[in-house]
Amino acid sequence: MLIPIVIVAVLAILVLVVLVVRFAGGRAPGVGIAPARTEATPAELEAAPATREDGIGARVRALFPGGPPGEEAWGDLEDVLVKADVGPATAARIVGDLKARYQVGEDPADLVAAEVEEVLSGDDTALHLPEERLSVVMVVGVNGSGKTTTIGKLAAHLGGDGKKVSLAASDTFRAAASEQLDVWAKRSGAQIVSQERGADPGAVAFDAVKAAEARAMDVLIVDTAGRLHTKTPLMEELRKVRRVIEKATGRPPDETLLVLDATTGQNGIAQARAFTEAVEVTGVALTKLDGTAKGGVVLAVREQLGVPVKLIGVGEGVDDLEPFDARAFAERLVAG
Repeated sequence: MLIPIVIVAVLAILVLVVLVVRFAGGRAPGVGIAPARTEATPAELEAAPATREDGIGARVRALFPGGPPGEEAWGDLEDVLVKADVGPATAARIVGDLKARYQVGEDPADLVAAEVEEVLSGDDTALHLPEERLSVVMVVGVNGSGKTTTIGKLAAHLGGDGKKVSLAASDTFRAAASEQLDVWAKRSGAQIVSQERGADPGAVAFDAVKAAEARAMDVLIVDTAGRLHTKTPLMEELRKVRRVIEKATGRPPDETLLVLDATTGQNGIAQARAFTEAVEVTGVALTKLDGTAKGGVVLAVREQLGVPVKLIGVGEGVDDLEPFDARAFAERLVAG
């Protein structure tokens, strides 16, 4: 008799708890159901912070609402530029130049764009590929920077100009590297020279040079390994590949392009310095812009290392590789 009474009492207590929780508008703890999502109000949307993809123009203009700017505004402008990966030294230079020339009523964002263009102007941004003989382009960069994609796009671009292009799969370290390059070779109509994974990268480069010369190719693009740039063996390997190319052709590569991810931030400076010291980089191919305002690190690379930008990748398509234009880049960086 006692047991049924206890059961009834327990059930009554449980029902009471459920009713209290329901009417209180809550949920029992631990239930993994998110509350219903409501739409943001116009005020909340207006107050939402701008993302980096929106560009820095709006933030620059907000610092100059009217009247002569004070020291705080100039300091804030420098912070905005540093956060856009421009780099402390380059940001300080731009702000110093603007302080000397700014007039109330001018658009500060336009002035910043003009300063960016000036930093990047005057460079020799053309690819120097001789017509009378085989041209060799060595491509370097860390894994994930978009190196293989850039090689494929460049091969397609050169092929579209009527050049016969060959690719050397000298990245024999990364799994599936040669397979990915082979896909791009088929897309771009280029030929490819490769060996099994783990083969000597220098040997692949040498064979590729000789094959390209025998087939009367116009351009040979040499892919290379892209392990972390802090690993000394990688840099030694790249030096070896460069020496092999020089031995096979009798001259250094006509171009040595560093593929740099636009989103890499100031770490791009360390990458550029390491690769430049190892293989004498002649230009930068900036990837993953994709219509965003990232890539300010290029200014720091240009000013600190003197390496010009020659190509930019703006998408995943085979045609999404453009010659670098300082004005267009400045406008892209400051847009918003």
